[in-house]
Amino acid sequence: MSNIKVLKPFINGSFVESKTTKFTDAYNPSTGEVIAKVPCCTEEEVESAIASAKAAFPGWSSTPVLKRVQILYKVRDLLIEHMDELTELVARENGKNWAEAQGDVLKAKEGTEQAIAAPNLMKGESLLDASTGYDTVLYHEPLGVFAGIIPFNFPAMIPMGWMTPMCIATGNTIVLKAATFTPQSALRIAELYKEAGLPDGVINTVTCSRVESEIFLSHPDIKGISFVGSTSVGLHIYSQAAAAGKRVQALCEAKNHALVLNDAPINRTAAGIVNSAFGCAGQRCMALPVIVVQEDIADELVHTIKEIAQNLKVGPAYDKTTALGPVVNAGQKESISNWIQKGIDEGAKVVLDGRDTVVEGYENGFYLSPTILDHVTPEMSVGKTEIFGPVLCVKRVKTFEEGLELMNANPFANGSVIYTQNGYYSREFMRHTDGGMVGINVGIPVPVGMFPFSGHKNSFFGDLHCLGKDGYRFYTETKVVTTHWFDEHEAKKRETSTWDGTI
Repeated sequence: MSNIKVLKPFINGSFVESKTTKFTDAYNPSTGEVIAKVPCCTEEEVESAIASAKAAFPGWSSTPVLKRVQILYKVRDLLIEHMDELTELVARENGKNWAEAQGDVLKAKEGTEQAIAAPNLMKGESLLDASTGYDTVLYHEPLGVFAGIIPFNFPAMIPMGWMTPMCIATGNTIVLKAATFTPQSALRIAELYKEAGLPDGVINTVTCSRVESEIFLSHPDIKGISFVGSTSVGLHIYSQAAAAGKRVQALCEAKNHALVLNDAPINRTAAGIVNSAFGCAGQRCMALPVIVVQEDIADELVHTIKEIAQNLKVGPAYDKTTALGPVVNAGQKESISNWIQKGIDEGAKVVLDGRDTVVEGYENGFYLSPTILDHVTPEMSVGKTEIFGPVLCVKRVKTFEEGLELMNANPFANGSVIYTQNGYYSREFMRHTDGGMVGINVGIPVPVGMFPFSGHKNSFFGDLHCLGKDGYRFYTETKVVTTHWFDEHEAKKRETSTWDGTI
């Protein structure tokens, strides 16, 4: 028990002892051991974090943006300085292999670098003589306190790359609800923000249950919510918080499909699919859990994917030779295993079954090897529902048109991919797919941070996506100021037009 940390929320610049009596175990997925006790912060503690952020807002929002981003420059340097420490922390609490965990931290750095551009992207617009003698200027201003509700699968990138940097660079303050399964990365990076010189209260990080999180949806001091997680929860947050007048961006589930045409080079396409389907143990909303393959190449492609996938080294996350790490906890492993069985029961053909994986020396870890289910048909739930694990479903079609129609029947639309060397079909796919992020021979079409993470349909609720210019707009509101100065003649007038300065 001595190696098990009892975590503390980070409120007003300090780690504080929670008064809760409820704690959740956080695990090292590679060993199955408990590594931390995560407090379910009380409602009073969540209220305290919001109050701290509110108190910090006037001083922080009035700090010139050039000075705000100077702190983010220091944060970036600290992320680089602590790269190995943070990489190991992500690997130990989440289960990503070393390269994937390092990528998680690098994406936090990338988001920080995008936020450093705030002095340019917050600049407004102006027009001299918008109407004769009337000048108009548009400004972007911060709103106040935001809440960030974080999933377990990217414990560094999402809170500290997608949410916090842009939120605070634009002059707002934030309360993060860290994921109960993987809270330590967000808590540690919040500490690095403090080291970089961020004033107390600008970032606050709590851990709590959904019950306490409900406070964010109606609290009068919360101006907006950024959420990443399930569609059911995202829709609830969007409905409740938007009804309360708050801004919401809710990034939700996916069931991304790739259409593979018969001219696609088999080996390279298979390699891309294996990486996309089984990377991060399939625990990412931009994973590729379904491929839609033209029938005349399906057997060869599935055989090649199996050959590559079954040779991936499964092992502990922090072993740098591991290709596929564990899933996050026992509950997730059980859920994924149940979905595999459901697919079999529905009639899918098992090409590869990863459920009985045991890693020598790590027998209690939460391991699953790649699983491939072939001949998945449109009515099977295994091909429609997000499984969030290393499971690939194969659907077979005759034509491009049939494949595109099948893909667009999907209620989710985060990403979509086509593998082909045909420019015509690539263009047709790009134009007509429902996916918000499209890959042409790119299995994980997540754009770099200067573009938005733009899911569609039931994968996103809101108006402004995270990152890119959308992100800056989400965290700011516009103020338009029209100015007119009276000359000596006009100053003596005792009447003016109803449309004064507007026509």
